[in-house]
Amino acid sequence: MHFQPPRRVAIVGGRRIPFCRAHTDFANCSNQDMLTAVLKDLVQKFNLAGVALGDVSAGAVIKHSRDWNLARESVLGSGLAPETPAFDLQRACGTSLEAAIQIGNKIALGQIDAGIAAGTDSISDAPIVYPDEYRYLLLNSFRGRSFGARVRPWLGIRPRMFKPELPGVVEPRTGLSMGESTELTAKEWGITREAQDELAVNSHLHASAAYDEGFYRDIVTPYEGVAEDNNIRRDTSLEQLAKLRPVFDRSDSGTMTAGNSTPLTDGAAGVLLASEEWARARGLPIQAYLRYGKVAAVDFVQKEGLLMAPAYAVSSMLADANLTLQDFDLYEIHEAFAAQTLATLKAWESAEFCRDKLGRDEPMGPIDRKRLNIKGGSLAIGHPFAATGARILAGLAKMLESRDAGKGLISVCTAGGMGVTAILEK
Repeated sequence: MHFQPPRRVAIVGGRRIPFCRAHTDFANCSNQDMLTAVLKDLVQKFNLAGVALGDVSAGAVIKHSRDWNLARESVLGSGLAPETPAFDLQRACGTSLEAAIQIGNKIALGQIDAGIAAGTDSISDAPIVYPDEYRYLLLNSFRGRSFGARVRPWLGIRPRMFKPELPGVVEPRTGLSMGESTELTAKEWGITREAQDELAVNSHLHASAAYDEGFYRDIVTPYEGVAEDNNIRRDTSLEQLAKLRPVFDRSDSGTMTAGNSTPLTDGAAGVLLASEEWARARGLPIQAYLRYGKVAAVDFVQKEGLLMAPAYAVSSMLADANLTLQDFDLYEIHEAFAAQTLATLKAWESAEFCRDKLGRDEPMGPIDRKRLNIKGGSLAIGHPFAATGARILAGLAKMLESRDAGKGLISVCTAGGMGVTAILEK
């Protein structure tokens, strides 16, 4: 611990590689490959070659056992001084935003002067394992003290042991995928198919316009011959999305499709944070300040929708900051599914939810939708689980810098019934 009057946490800037649908352009890239590429880009952009930063925090949701020290290994290949420490962190889809909060806290307390928060995920390079009984067989053979003891376990080998087990985004407590869980939330909150498709179309149109205007030119660096997120559909429309069939509830009451849900995605992103003094001493920009962060969790097994925790986290964070939901110039709400984003917005507008669940005397109210995800959201850009928080943080900081004033709200839902939120200010 290191106690002193807290310092403001400056966001110097962020970089990422394009986000690509799984099993496409980055199919042969590992988490370490992608994370190292992002760190190298940050080093080059901010003249950090040979510099020892105070700390680096990064993580991945889907990773191999070989990546037990992923952040540190990536730092060693980044061009930063080898004396730069690093640690892995994982909070599902909120991983890199949580990493930013952790690095920010260290800067605020004076433990470090600068650090990087990052995240990476590869669905294409997901680990494939064999059933436990085959693993036990191998371990029992390894433990044998004699030739006979090592051979004996192999007498129990069976063909079923060679059926591979692929990783899945399924909640162990419920047995439901994230999409199946969100379909239940959509029904609970009365989120229509039309509203979901409209949000998805806007996400694609905003992302396309942002690329066309050059907004992402100094945030996204080409990688493996790709210069733009390959999930963006410039020609999408409500009519096209209406033709898609529901994928999680295939009955007539299903509302969630591949078009209004995020695709499985590969990618990486990172953000450089620092004290004001450190940044200015090096002539580096200060795009915005990370002012507040909050996490929350819900009982999604018995009481609440799986992805509703951000509704609680934002409410608590606004109380900490003495702000209302309408006090923001920009809103960045992670679009895990259009239904999740819309359910969160509806919860904040609900007098009953705000009274009974959030303990508020009145509803938090609506937001101005024209300020929501104005450079595109996860539905268009994609969602490499651990990288999304850093992607949002970098984009929002740049938007605030261009305005030279204002506040921005970040809300990210995660697996396990958690939410990670933050407030940025210029």
